[in-house]
Amino acid sequence: MAPTQLGPTYEEMLHPQRIEAGLRSGPAREEGERSGARLFDIAWRDAERRAYVDVLPSELTGVDAPIAVLYGRDMPTGSHKVGAAYTVLAEAVVAEGLEPGRHTCIWPSTGNYGIGGAWVAAQLGFDSIVVLPESMSAERFALLRRYGSRIATTPGCESNVRQVYDRCQGLVASDPGRMRVLNQFAAFGNYRFHYYVTGNTIAQVAAELGARGVGRGRVAAYASAMGSGGTIAAGDRLKQLWSDALVVGVEPIQCPTLSTGGYGDHQIQGIGDKHVTWIHHVHAMDAMVAVDDRECLLGLQLLTEETGWEVLTRRYGVPEDAVRRIASYVGISGVCNILAAIKTARHFRLSGNDLVVTVCTDTIDRYRSTMEQLTAENGPMDEVEAAVRLVSIFHRQKADWVHEATSTMRRRWHHLKYYTWVEQLGKTEAELAALADPEFWLAEQARVAEVDRGIMALRG
Repeated sequence: MAPTQLGPTYEEMLHPQRIEAGLRSGPAREEGERSGARLFDIAWRDAERRAYVDVLPSELTGVDAPIAVLYGRDMPTGSHKVGAAYTVLAEAVVAEGLEPGRHTCIWPSTGNYGIGGAWVAAQLGFDSIVVLPESMSAERFALLRRYGSRIATTPGCESNVRQVYDRCQGLVASDPGRMRVLNQFAAFGNYRFHYYVTGNTIAQVAAELGARGVGRGRVAAYASAMGSGGTIAAGDRLKQLWSDALVVGVEPIQCPTLSTGGYGDHQIQGIGDKHVTWIHHVHAMDAMVAVDDRECLLGLQLLTEETGWEVLTRRYGVPEDAVRRIASYVGISGVCNILAAIKTARHFRLSGNDLVVTVCTDTIDRYRSTMEQLTAENGPMDEVEAAVRLVSIFHRQKADWVHEATSTMRRRWHHLKYYTWVEQLGKTEAELAALADPEFWLAEQARVAEVDRGIMALRG
């Protein structure tokens, strides 16, 4: 069988202007999704080299420090998780020889990674199965069906990833010659996409914003929720550029695994998976922040419904164009990250020159049904309620649930990996110990060039 024709290299995703003319499909959209998009659209910039970034107005955040949001709305599938899905599969094709027609891709997910995997697999001609908890939003399942993937559900919610792993192992056992698990929680293609592409893009954006008078051309803090542990890897690159840049992890108060060793169910789809992932470089984190899932849901409704828009613009002076932009690129985990960025600015007393960066993974289009359920439970949001939410959730976001990292704490985070990866999933204690060595991560970062050569070889 002929080699699989792959898409962009890491270098091309970081510098899409280097992609051959005509390969990128442009901004055509259909019902909130990219229409006719292809693999070469996986980048944090559009065809005109404009970054997918927005700076939140201080009238919303209530803090002096500028908060810049990198958003995944305009990537294929409407989420940046498509980038990790592509690189994990591309690296498996390069290193392991995965082939369409011969192998089936299994995508363990809580939604967006699986959606990205289904889309990428279809682009490359692979059969795929997405394994995810049954309580994920109806919109997630609709997208999976749209992209042609088979679906295998597991009991529970976002934090029940153990059941997802068990289901994946069962699928592999059913046909070991064909089934291949592309595990975002352990595959370093996910880490590399965010270390190299997301991290360097954020650095470029910081320079661009600095030239416009926003910040000082550098990143003071980067706040990122952990689902797979991929997106926060951008912080590794930022700390190499600015050693005093703060890298802040984020999880739900209702499932505070790294904050307190806690557990529980929550409603921030895409994060807080009740374990420490293999690819999460915990030794690079400077703090852990926990955010209330209820505030994320209520905040999302405020930002995406007309009653909230009226209050934001008319009573609190948030520019109308800013309100409309934010409403178009924010989802539940995006609000979570924004609230964490506000907490970070408050706790570390960051000033008007200190740029804080965070990420919005997906959009409200994945959560309309969740908002309908919220309204059914609480009644419609009126203007009084909208004003209360703005002030209490955003303007008065407390600097609680912030745990600054110590060497002892980082070792605890590292040791938490044992229970999932060594006891349950076959890693060795020696492999776990290796993750504590900075040289391990430098070696994984250095593999970007090697993978790019492999991709180019398959592209001919």
